[in-house]
Amino acid sequence: MKNGVISGLTRRRFLALSAGALCGASSVAAASRPVTRWQGTALGADASAQLVGLDPASASDILVGLQRELRRLETLFSLYRPESQVSRLNREGRLDAPAPELLEVLAQCDALHRGTGGAFDPTTQPLFATFAQAAAAGRTPSGDEVARARAAVGWHHLRIGTDSVAFARPGGQLTLNGIAQGYISDRIAAWLRDRGLTDILLEAGEIVALGHGPDATPWRCRIADAAGTSRRELRLRDRAIATSAPDAMTLAGARHIFDPASGRSADRGRMTSVSAPAAMLADGLSTALCVLPPESHATVIARFPGARVEFAT
Repeated sequence: MKNGVISGLTRRRFLALSAGALCGASSVAAASRPVTRWQGTALGADASAQLVGLDPASASDILVGLQRELRRLETLFSLYRPESQVSRLNREGRLDAPAPELLEVLAQCDALHRGTGGAFDPTTQPLFATFAQAAAAGRTPSGDEVARARAAVGWHHLRIGTDSVAFARPGGQLTLNGIAQGYISDRIAAWLRDRGLTDILLEAGEIVALGHGPDATPWRCRIADAAGTSRRELRLRDRAIATSAPDAMTLAGARHIFDPASGRSADRGRMTSVSAPAAMLADGLSTALCVLPPESHATVIARFPGARVEFAT
């Protein structure tokens, strides 16, 4: 799982580190329809939106509302906001009255966990926290420290109910960094669609491409590696894409995506781009496939209708 640490080492998507899927309109002279652009942050990573055909009279209200909705969702999922629901769960071991949005994401986590044979597991946060704390002290974690962290990992230790979410054993911690940005991207796209917008390119950690670009053709996307080399180009319409790579963050000799089965970080050089009808699904699958052998990808993806592996190393 992709991870972050509450005390400040926040995970940034590979996209934000100059690799991943880079999307926009065609380079053909395309300004036949006006485009309103917005830039900001979401869960600590760069975020942006291109809104085609937005009435200038309503643009200000739309952009203010977009940012307000982003901040609201961050108060649920952010690891670097101590008041967020995820942070409170990790700190106290229990969260009463979980938000419906959190329960929706946890339900998708459960489906991904089962569909990937356990490779998607948001309870790997104790491993990341152990390595992050050791890295901050300029050392590598001891074998005992890693063993204690591994003992706290396990999706089956999380008890999920409509009234509460709790860990069944001490030391459990949750990270939704492998799925929350996808969920937020989906929610913001839906929020914009509810306000009459049909042609949208949203990058809020993951990419959602709805309708067409200003040139009336599907949005053009380029999957690039860490060196900026283009590995594949594709067109997206009413589809999302997510890219994960273990090398996006390293600390104390480990990479930020951990294999829940072994407790080790994913192999160096892995990179996976997945497209799907929803960014939350693409996000979770791109994470899980980074710890699974490439020969298993086709079998896993087939369990999730509409999902496709667009690039993998």
